[in-house]
Amino acid sequence: MVIRRRRECVACGERFTTFERSIATTTVVKRSGMREPFDREKIRRGLDSALADRPVPGGSIDGIVERIEASSRGGSGVVTSDELGRAVLSELRELDEVAYLRFASVYKEFQGARDFEREVAALEQQS
Repeated sequence: MVIRRRRECVACGERFTTFERSIATTTVVKRSGMREPFDREKIRRGLDSALADRPVPGGSIDGIVERIEASSRGGSGVVTSDELGRAVLSELRELDEVAYLRFASVYKEFQGARDFEREVAALEQQS
């Protein structure tokens, strides 16, 4: 969450704007068991890669990152990388099926064409 504040210098009277972002205290537990702080930029980079050259509305990526970050903050302050991956997949499924398949191929570690076929079939069943 970003907070925008208008301030005024007490010495000269000039007005200026500051933007404040809360520090994420969420810990991500990786598949290997390692722990690291939640990094919204990692989510953004993954979305940027999946949505490269796709026709998506301007603020879509920002909205997805905000929703995922907000949902990860709830609860115990610990989230698994699997939960984050599933959240990204859920968002991409609604936004763009090609981007969904791109992300799923990395997240689910596709090994061949059959994996893509299985995922496309699952997408078609949900539509």
